[in-house]
Amino acid sequence: KAIRIWDAEAGQLVQMLEGHSDWVRCGAYSPDGTRLVSGSDDKTLRLWDTKQWCQIGQPMAGHDGCVWSVAFSPDGSLIASASQVGTARLWDGLTGEPVGDTLTGHTRDVRSVVFSPDGTLLASGSDDHTVRIWDVHAKCSIGDPLEGHESFVMSVVFSSDGTRFFSAGFDDTIRCWDVSSRSHVGSPLIGHTGRIRSLAISPDDTQIISGSDDNSM
Repeated sequence: KAIRIWDAEAGQLVQMLEGHSDWVRCGAYSPDGTRLVSGSDDKTLRLWDTKQWCQIGQPMAGHDGCVWSVAFSPDGSLIASASQVGTARLWDGLTGEPVGDTLTGHTRDVRSVVFSPDGTLLASGSDDHTVRIWDVHAKCSIGDPLEGHESFVMSVVFSSDGTRFFSAGFDDTIRCWDVSSRSHVGSPLIGHTGRIRSLAISPDDTQIISGSDDNSM
């Protein structure tokens, strides 16, 4: 139910943030590092000031289930969140107020959300085995869901130039997609023998790191 902030070099505890009433599942810093957003099984997000170590505004309520994933837009003006009941939401990155209606389309839990580098698109991965691309300004899904995974999609990440994104999940594969054509690029990356839960891409787009239930990266 708490968030611990650590000094990355010294490995020492800096601050503990308390307020959530259930497990904290996810967190993300704003691009400038002045804010932190957290998501919890208590169905809320909380926005924190990292200078004063205090909560900004009231808990961000609106989801009907656990909050699995949160992300700041590249300019820090928006927060996206993904929830247990198949929905995603957008929030004001400064105040925590909701922005627009709930993003609906997935039929099962939404596990991961990520903004494109220019902030115009949002990608989401779901237990319904699909990825969806959303127009952030219009707040609607673009085209049909992207199919190919054979199980839950747990993580999505954009390349730094925004032309591609990668998805991974419980089918033990990583898939690359072309954003403009909305199609697969190459063959799935296979190597893990267990469910893949997380992805990250290097700043120069030359490497991807993945974390799996097979105890390897």
